[in-house]
Amino acid sequence: MKFAIPTNNGKLCLHFGHCEVFTFIEADETSKTIIDKEEITPPPHEPGILPPWVAKNGANVIIAGGMGMRAQQLFTEQGIKVIVGASEIDPEKLVLEYLNGTLVTGANTCDH
Repeated sequence: MKFAIPTNNGKLCLHFGHCEVFTFIEADETSKTIIDKEEITPPPHEPGILPPWVAKNGANVIIAGGMGMRAQQLFTEQGIKVIVGASEIDPEKLVLEYLNGTLVTGANTCDH
């Protein structure tokens, strides 16, 4: 399973379209361990660009603080599960909490 997490300064960026990099984390669902981690600078933010780019990089789950409904739909169309309302914490911790069923999410921080 591969996760995409928008990050700034090593922590989740509350709005996926305004992040410095995407942290891609590959994890083993069975052992609940992180296998690989890579930070990749995304293309310039334009509507509709990021979902196919994230899919091309192999992610099947995106964890974000906030994301508009249209973007969520575009990720879903790419076969990517969308989790919104996550906290500004380390991406590795987000993935491990997701794998262990303890990820707490709040309100979608996107206001548009």
